[in-house]
Amino acid sequence: MSRLRRSAALLSCAFAALAVLVAAGAFTGVDQWTVDHLMPGASFHHAQGGFLDGLVPLLHSRWDSPYAVAANLVTLPAAFLLALAITFACSRVFGIALVAAVAVEVLCKELLARPALHDGSFHIASFDSSFPSGHALRTVIVASAVAWSRPRAGRFAAAWAIGSIVLLLLAGWHTPTDVAGGVLLGGLALLGARRLAARP
Repeated sequence: MSRLRRSAALLSCAFAALAVLVAAGAFTGVDQWTVDHLMPGASFHHAQGGFLDGLVPLLHSRWDSPYAVAANLVTLPAAFLLALAITFACSRVFGIALVAAVAVEVLCKELLARPALHDGSFHIASFDSSFPSGHALRTVIVASAVAWSRPRAGRFAAAWAIGSIVLLLLAGWHTPTDVAGGVLLGGLALLGARRLAARP
């Protein structure tokens, strides 16, 4: 088995195991602790966006805290339509990888549900089916596509990716397990892109 295939198999197993453990509630304590202590910019009592909000950048976005403003602006390149444009501009292979990863993300969110998380007594329904984070997976793919097509921008792309992922947590958009799932799925998509790019 080639190194690329071994890496893909390892990431696939890690993602699948994390998905099962999240659905089983193995990490509920970690996610709940994060909600309670590491999300100063969260506003869970506001209605969360639906499918259209995921497609249209900044549609129905909140601007009522510094964390919300920072998250809206910094993560903007990871919004689906912008991420699609950026990745296809860098390479068609990265664009295909992004579309495939988003399809898996949507399927997982439809099929998987985690035990409820709460803000006090308020049930945060938006977290019930938020695994994996689409923003995290698109961040990984966009940053990698930019670094691949513009090597001099690699450090900037990496710094942007780290900042975006941290803001996803601080602004209360996603839990740590959502982010971890998105990063794993994004990494798996990149391995698929490498394999596709290696074909004649």
